[in-house]
Amino acid sequence: MLSKETKINLVGKFRVHDKDSGSSQVQIALLTERISQISEHLKKFPKDYHSQRGLLGLVGQRRSLMNYLAKKDRSAYEKLMQAINA
Repeated sequence: MLSKETKINLVGKFRVHDKDSGSSQVQIALLTERISQISEHLKKFPKDYHSQRGLLGLVGQRRSLMNYLAKKDRSAYEKLMQAINA
């Protein structure tokens, strides 16, 4: 689960305009952070199959958003991929 400070930092870094909190870029950044946290959890607890299933759902959701952003705005997609190193 992401802390409030982490969410605020990610939204501030990836937002498109001042009041943006739900654009594709922000959602992808938040999902990427959640995925990395769950991946670390699964390294400690490899038999946690419920978390593993949740992780697969998050990865699929992020992939869908990435495909959407790539079709809609290719330059924003490429900039985001460089920023999150994915």
